[in-house]
Amino acid sequence: MIMPMKMLEENLNKQVALLLKDNRILEGRLTGYDEYMNMVLDEVQENAESLTRKLGTVVIRGSNVVRIVAK
Repeated sequence: MIMPMKMLEENLNKQVALLLKDNRILEGRLTGYDEYMNMVLDEVQENAESLTRKLGTVVIRGSNVVRIVAK
């Protein structure tokens, strides 16, 4: 099993998908993170049920993330 901080380090400036606690999925390019796993994503697209939105740049609090998947 890969540790979360190592996964973030390996995928910096690459496409990732985040599953959030409220079952939304955010897909975008990981441009930054900190020791609390707060993340900055660029070119973000949100997928929630049948809705898709483009959000641009977002900051995600690490405690809201359930799963991180490299694309």
